[in-house]
Amino acid sequence: MQFIMTFIWSFLLISMLNYVSGSIANVSFEFLPGVIISLIVSVFVFLVGESFPEGEVADH
Repeated sequence: MQFIMTFIWSFLLISMLNYVSGSIANVSFEFLPGVIISLIVSVFVFLVGESFPEGEVADH
């Protein structure tokens, strides 16, 4: 479920950013680049999330 929700949130945020920046630049909205970038961002978020250690880290 966390993977699905991560993709949905990244899709919504990237699509919103794509729409707003395209409107400011007076460029037409394209759907497919937003989907592709959302997939890339989702994979990046998964990799960063898996790289953090689980549990508490001991102080030395």
